[in-house]
Amino acid sequence: MEQRELKRDLSNRHVQLIAIGGTIGTGLFLGSGKAIQLAGPSIIFAYLIVGIALFFVMRALGELLLSKAGYQSLTDIAEEYLGPWASFVTGWTYWFCWIMTAMADVIAVGVYVKYWFNIPQWIPALICVIILLGLNLLTVKLFGELEFWFALIKVITILALIIIGVILLVMGFKTDAGSVTVQNIWNHGGLFPNGVSGFLLSFQMVIFAYVGVELVGVSAAETSNPQKNIPSAINKIPLRILFFYVGALIVLLFINPWMELNAAESPFVKTFSLVGIPLAAGIINFVVLTSAASACNSGMFSTSRILYNLSKNDQGPSKFAKLNKNHVPSNGLFVSTLVISAGALLSKLIPDQAFGIVTTISAICFIWVWSIILICHLRYKKTRPQLHAASAFKAPLTPFINYVVLALFAVILVIMLFSDATRPALLLTPVWFILLFIFYWTRRKKKINL
Repeated sequence: MEQRELKRDLSNRHVQLIAIGGTIGTGLFLGSGKAIQLAGPSIIFAYLIVGIALFFVMRALGELLLSKAGYQSLTDIAEEYLGPWASFVTGWTYWFCWIMTAMADVIAVGVYVKYWFNIPQWIPALICVIILLGLNLLTVKLFGELEFWFALIKVITILALIIIGVILLVMGFKTDAGSVTVQNIWNHGGLFPNGVSGFLLSFQMVIFAYVGVELVGVSAAETSNPQKNIPSAINKIPLRILFFYVGALIVLLFINPWMELNAAESPFVKTFSLVGIPLAAGIINFVVLTSAASACNSGMFSTSRILYNLSKNDQGPSKFAKLNKNHVPSNGLFVSTLVISAGALLSKLIPDQAFGIVTTISAICFIWVWSIILICHLRYKKTRPQLHAASAFKAPLTPFINYVVLALFAVILVIMLFSDATRPALLLTPVWFILLFIFYWTRRKKKINL
């Protein structure tokens, strides 16, 4: 019987757009409103700091992935450099990261559709999950095509915002909130209107805005030419950060004084409404709907591949290692989809807190995953100096920058303790890791006794 393997059907075009689509989502389109209310114009620096830090994380990941052809996931790297426990905990935590993120996006899809149709939000949420499940069951190439078009919608929206903003600036246009001017960035309380504390408290939402940046690494096993495509995707991350995040936020802030942006609504909707574009709210609602669907699509893709690799490494049920005729891990896809669908139930049980708790847990767990990448790179450089010396894609400024970024992550976690919005999730998340370590040692003990 022919042994089925994951197909390498993602082209450079797919990988590049996955890198974009995985990071531009609900955190930017909706969460930036809350972040701006906390930090004011200094939010620009928060996005820059986290973006630069994650570029170094991705360079470390890129060097690790290309150092050995057999790597198919983050868990393979964690196993080799930190041991089986790190592979087990990181693998299941990464699955949990994307489950939490996708659950949040499923909830969001229901809310967005309700804008047009007065129906219970669980109905469109469930329909979205079923459609994406069906599409993901077909081929990995179709996943790439879906992300290509989802990402294209996001890119066009941000590009339109920036172009319109520059035109309005040159015209000296006046909105209901006042004149469009660069001075709006510093004329309303300065760059830090809420002080350093507001700036620091914004980092949680900024972290969440970047979740998924490492998805290009998860897709490495299915790219047609990893030696060329992975470095190309990673090296373009700084330009994407400057354009899609920093550029878009700067335009938002010189069109609107920062205090005019409501934390409860998308600043993109507010901006397009202020400049008088007809049906602006509906247009942006469609964009954030496709954005949420895109993130959910990425979540289904990545969680099914994570379960596949966990099973292949004997860290999960063997059924997750089975591929269908299209070389898709269908069993893992079904299980992940079932758990993601529970997002609608969660929103019903705790409607006011569900989204905030889920996104905060996701951000915290992603910090774990990114930290493991940096620690593995430190071990790689120390224990495999010959591989590092021969690498054509060396991570810059190591090992110093690894420690700097790890320290930044630690500081962000400490900051979360001082916010009422993030403290419950921060205190709740360790339960997940305790359970994982218990399951790991129990499983290991059973194997020893066999």
